[in-house]
Amino acid sequence: MPENTAKHTSIRMLIMLAVSASVGLLTHLLKLNNQQVIASAIFVMIVMATLLFWNFRLAIAFIGIGVLMGTNTLDLPTFIVECKIDVILFLVGMMVTVGVLRDLGLFTWIIQSVIKTPKMTGRLFVIMLIFLSAIMSCIVDEVTSIVFMATLVFQVCDALKISPMPFLIISVMATNVGSSGTMLGNPVGIVIGQNITPPLSFVDFVVWSFPIMIITLTVTMFILLWWYRKEIEHLSERLSERREMGMGLGPLINVPYKTGLAILVGMISFIGLHHWLEIKLGLAPNTVLIVAPLVIAGVLMVFRQERARHYIEADVEWWTLLFFMMLFAVAGSLQHTRVTEEIANHFQNAFGSRPALLMPIIIALSAAGSALVDNVVYVAAFVPVVDKLGQTPLVWALLQGVCLGGNITMIGSTANIVALGMAEKRYRTSIKFFDWLKVGLVVGITSCLVAWGCLMMTSKYMPTKQQRLQTAQSHLKPAAVHDSNTIR
Repeated sequence: MPENTAKHTSIRMLIMLAVSASVGLLTHLLKLNNQQVIASAIFVMIVMATLLFWNFRLAIAFIGIGVLMGTNTLDLPTFIVECKIDVILFLVGMMVTVGVLRDLGLFTWIIQSVIKTPKMTGRLFVIMLIFLSAIMSCIVDEVTSIVFMATLVFQVCDALKISPMPFLIISVMATNVGSSGTMLGNPVGIVIGQNITPPLSFVDFVVWSFPIMIITLTVTMFILLWWYRKEIEHLSERLSERREMGMGLGPLINVPYKTGLAILVGMISFIGLHHWLEIKLGLAPNTVLIVAPLVIAGVLMVFRQERARHYIEADVEWWTLLFFMMLFAVAGSLQHTRVTEEIANHFQNAFGSRPALLMPIIIALSAAGSALVDNVVYVAAFVPVVDKLGQTPLVWALLQGVCLGGNITMIGSTANIVALGMAEKRYRTSIKFFDWLKVGLVVGITSCLVAWGCLMMTSKYMPTKQQRLQTAQSHLKPAAVHDSNTIR
């Protein structure tokens, strides 16, 4: 290891340990018990690891779990429960299904459909790019969406010989906004949906979050159209020149997309109807939601058995999923030791139980947290706090904050990191942190304010936690009503 690299690593390690120790000391001074102190310090260490040691975050998470168990802060049964295997299996099923859709050419067909649009202009291209990025993010997930939207941007910009970076940023920001629209758009959606009492359904997201997403996306579109107006005008000029020469935006191929499209529609239909199916079959909330992607993935692997092993080994991001499991367990230790309950009590003492006052605070904290660390890290710790506060609008405030806050910095979401990595690999170029921050702050703050306004207007129509509990219990079989695991 070079001397400078070793020095920088040592400095980062000292910072991580110093911050973790400081949090431990602070919680001790606040009269928390030893297990609460250890749980808080280990969680902050994981947060710092995602900031300072991205490539080693899983290793540090493993070590953190060992410390928690070795100090009896987290026992084995609690660890198994808090790993959230239901969330992990849902993501495995989605990743396999998306891998099959990629093989079937569905995403290539979408790209081709955009490229061959007649009378394309720079403004029309950007509007299509924004809405397609957002909708794809809603349907598959933000990472899959940005991989294919980045491919579209690269193909168009290479053909026109213009810089792809402005249009890549536009696509990424639309992807992050779009990821708040459904439970599928971002891993935080399924984490929030599964860990609120009672669990939220796919329809809940469509009813309460999707309309807000459309409004914030529209506002974001106007900001980006104005911010990059010069680059968009240049794109229009190059498109006009290319049309005059009788040339298109790239080679077009015929893609047999219908099978992939049918699979996607079928999967979304199952997920969309999961609440109705669970009621009809007398199943616990979100059972069909979790199982549907697994069943569909299993059927697809049977019909494509020659590629089945590839889908499991290559298309499933095991590194990320293992990190999520460790992260959920560490965050679970905060709930197990009642740290989250202490935080929720402090919130209630400071601000009362008024959603109108708590909503902007939670949106601001969530956006700031998402801008600095992986949003799953933040959500894993904060969901129990929001659940304890017991106010339905705060759940949606948390979702909006973590998704929209991802636009503020270039490390604010996984989609940002993936897109910039693709650009760096292809063009050997990168964007400066503050160049992103200038537009990111405008988009992030404005969209958060718009989301807050929307939540203020709709919050009075949202069912209370007690109403949702009553509805959930009324849909369960009598024998299941008394089983606490069916609600949690």
